[in-house]
Amino acid sequence: MDTVTPSQAPGEAPRPLYLVDASMYVFRAWHSMPAEFVDADGWPANAVHGFARFLLELLDRARPQHIAIAFDEALDSCFRNALYPAYKANRDPAPEELKRQFAHCKALCIALGFAVLAHVEYEADDLIGSALLRQRAQGFRGVIVSADKDLSQLLGEHDEQWDYARDQRWSADGVKARQGVHAHQVADYLALTGDAVDNIPGVPGVGAKTAAVLLAHFGSLDALLARIDEIPYLRLRGAAGVAAKLREHREQALLWRRLTTIALDAPMEEGHFARGTPDAAMLATLCDAMRFGPMTRRRLHAAAGLEFAGA
Repeated sequence: MDTVTPSQAPGEAPRPLYLVDASMYVFRAWHSMPAEFVDADGWPANAVHGFARFLLELLDRARPQHIAIAFDEALDSCFRNALYPAYKANRDPAPEELKRQFAHCKALCIALGFAVLAHVEYEADDLIGSALLRQRAQGFRGVIVSADKDLSQLLGEHDEQWDYARDQRWSADGVKARQGVHAHQVADYLALTGDAVDNIPGVPGVGAKTAAVLLAHFGSLDALLARIDEIPYLRLRGAAGVAAKLREHREQALLWRRLTTIALDAPMEEGHFARGTPDAAMLATLCDAMRFGPMTRRRLHAAAGLEFAGA
């Protein structure tokens, strides 16, 4: 990883740092690519092939100079599991066929010279948020490549999120139209409504519309909980019942907010995620092991700035 501090003239626009939520695109490939893709040992390789295509398309379209690929390794060892053991307990474990492919996708990124972010206690979202916070101070803006609504809470003044599959981009100002609340309110909103994907219950009786109204009026979960007595006077259906539920579930709501808030203090190496030196031998080995065709091999070598000697 490049550790040279970038120079930036006063008033210069922040440069883009692409932060890729790898799991989303590996899973997408796993479900969409045909099972006929197998590696040299006969194991499924469809997710690796699909992920390689995604990376190549991203490089062609964005031409990123600074990029980091975040992987989830905190499957049941995340700090959130210690806070709430049922966190993500509703998810089936990844099959061995997919686990192997995640490892190959990670290796492919390393071979191409990309910075890879992974940690056993922090999720990919936390790694993306921590990297973004550090690099903003160094003259970068974030381009978060993911459709995950949770990540919108990270968007600052110059940042944007890119749903690559739908080719939709939005800034912090665009979050309210998509989620009903502002970017800085996303974690509070999810704490109130819950998040079924992550097995977070939320506050009973508080749905999306109610949560949006409450946060529009009070601004934050903390202010809402401090002023519960005002809720019955709001023009809100069942306001008195909502107030009672929030009193009853106050501590749970604060816990849910700890789960839905993306950590910004994940440990990682210092650097600016400039594209590093590719590993030609590692890339050639992976191409053989994954049984990539000549077109994909040629494109991968070109993306890495390496000469391709194959047919």
